[in-house]
Amino acid sequence: MLSLLAHRRACAAKQREREERIRALPPAYHSPLSATDKQLLACPASEIVARVQAGALAPIDVLLAYGKQALRAHAATNCLTEVLIAKAEAWAQTCNTQGPLAGMPVSVKDTVGVEGEDACIGYSAWVGRPMKKDAALVRLLKDAGAVPFVKTNVPITLLSFESTNDVFGRTTNPHNKDYSPGGSTGGEAALLAYGGSRLGIGTDVAGSVRAPAHFSGIYTIKASMHRFLKSGNTTSMPGQEGIPAVYSPMTRTLEDLEMFWKAVVSMKPWEYDHSCLPIPWREVDLASGKPIRWAVMWDDGVVTPSPACKRALETVVSELTARGHEVVTLDPPSPYEGLKIGFQLLLAEGAKLSTKPIRWGESNDPGVREARIAFALPRFVKRLYAWYLRYIRHDDTYAGLVENCSEKSVEQYLGLIAQREGYREQWFEKLKNEAIDFVLTVPNALPATPHGGMKSGFKGCGYTFLFNILDYSAGVLPVTHVDKELDALDTKTFKPRNTIERDMYKMYDPKKMHGLPVGVQIVGKRLEEEKVLEAMKTIEALLKESRKAYTLLSNLEE
Repeated sequence: MLSLLAHRRACAAKQREREERIRALPPAYHSPLSATDKQLLACPASEIVARVQAGALAPIDVLLAYGKQALRAHAATNCLTEVLIAKAEAWAQTCNTQGPLAGMPVSVKDTVGVEGEDACIGYSAWVGRPMKKDAALVRLLKDAGAVPFVKTNVPITLLSFESTNDVFGRTTNPHNKDYSPGGSTGGEAALLAYGGSRLGIGTDVAGSVRAPAHFSGIYTIKASMHRFLKSGNTTSMPGQEGIPAVYSPMTRTLEDLEMFWKAVVSMKPWEYDHSCLPIPWREVDLASGKPIRWAVMWDDGVVTPSPACKRALETVVSELTARGHEVVTLDPPSPYEGLKIGFQLLLAEGAKLSTKPIRWGESNDPGVREARIAFALPRFVKRLYAWYLRYIRHDDTYAGLVENCSEKSVEQYLGLIAQREGYREQWFEKLKNEAIDFVLTVPNALPATPHGGMKSGFKGCGYTFLFNILDYSAGVLPVTHVDKELDALDTKTFKPRNTIERDMYKMYDPKKMHGLPVGVQIVGKRLEEEKVLEAMKTIEALLKESRKAYTLLSNLEE
C-alpha cells in the first residue's frame, strides 16, 4: 500500500511539474504561430544553421518557433516529458553560433541524460533523481551549437512499440489518436511528425527508432554498434549487451537526416564517448561505382506483410526496376532462427531488470507483462504448452518461442552469443556471395498498431529486430499512407500460419487505419550508415520523379 501511495504521489508530482513549467513560460510561447514562426518551421535545418552562422537569425527566435510548435504537438499527442525550454533560452543566448548545429533546437528521448533533469523513463521510483551531468551526446550537441529544448515520452521498460507509462501518460499518433506513434522512441516520433522538432535523438534495440518512423511518417537510420554516442544515459536494462541498444538520429525530412548525421560525426564523437569508433563521415557516390544490387525480403516467414505495407514495398521495387536497377528476391538465412536467438539474448535474465523498478500498482506494458508471466511459469508447463502448439495446433513457430522462454544461466548465455555470431556469419556469406548491396523490406508487418496492441504485437517485431541481431545499419523512410480501398485484406484467402501472425492480423483494419503512414526499410551492412543514407536518397528521388513522394503531416495552421 505504501508503494502504491508513493507511486501515485510521484506521478502526480511529475505531471504537476510539467504543467507548471509549461504554464510559467513567457506569454510568447502561448501565442499563435506568427508568419515568421511558420517560415522558420518550414525551413530545412541546414538553412536555419546557415542563417545563424551568418548572423542573420537569432537562435532565440528559432527556439521560440519550435518551442511554440512543440507545445502544440504536446497538447495534441502528449509527447513531452521534461520541458527544458526555460533553460534552453539561456543556452540559445550563449550557443556556439559557428558550430555545425548553430542555433538548432534538438529534442531527445527521455533516456538522454541532461544535467539537473530527471531521466525516469516512466518509472515512478526514478522520479526526483536528476542526472548529475550531461551525457556525452548532450555535451557534443551543445558544443556543436545545438539547443536541447525538450525530452520525449517512452514506454515503461522501453520494450514496446507503444509509448505509455503512469508517470507521463499515453502518447498518441498525430495522424490518428487511436493508434500508437511507435516505441520505444514514440514521443520523439510524434513530435517530429507534428513538426514540433526537426532533429531528434532516439534509441533502438529491436526497432525503437525504426518502428516509430514507420508508424508516424518520419526518417531515421539505426546506427550499428559504436557508431553513435551512448554513454551517460539512462536505460531499463543496464549491462544488456547481447543485443545492445544504439542511439540514432530521427528527423522530419531526409535532408535533415543527412545534415544531422554529418554534423554529429564532424564533431568527432569518439572524443566525447569512449564507446564510439573513430570513423569520420565517408562520402559515398552510388551512381559512379558498380551497379547497385537490391535484394527484397518479402516475408520473414513469421508474419506476412499486410496489404498496406506490401504495397509500399512494391512501390519502391517498381520504381527501382523501372529505372533499370537490379532487384532480386532474397532467400535469407532463416529470420525466424534469428528471432529465437534474439529474444533469448534480449531477455536472458527473464525480463527482471526492466521490471525491477516497477512499484506495486504501477502499470506495466502489456507485452512485457505477458513475457514476465511466461518466464515465471514452471518449465514443465511451458514444455507441455509447446507440445500442444507443435503437435495439436501444428504451430512450430510459436512453439519454438514458448519452449525457449526461460531465464538463462551464464553457460547458456554464452552459448547464445556463439549462436548469434554463427547466424551473423550466415548472413555475411549470403550477402557477399550474392553481391547484395542493400536489403529492402517492410519495417513491420502492420502500419501503426492500436493502443494496447502490444499485448500480442510485441512478438511481431521481427522485421526490425532482425537487423539489431545482425548489427546492420538500417534506415526507414515514409512512402505512402494506408488506403482503405487499396489495402483491404482478402479474408477468404488469408489464413494465418501461426499464432503470432493470427494475433497481429487481429489488429489490421484498413478502414480504421486509413491515412496512417507506411514506410519501407533500407538495410546496409555493419557500419554503413553513409551508404544507407545514399540508398534512401536514391529511392526518395525516384518517388519524387514519379510524383509518388510521401506528403509530410502539416500542422502549421491554428
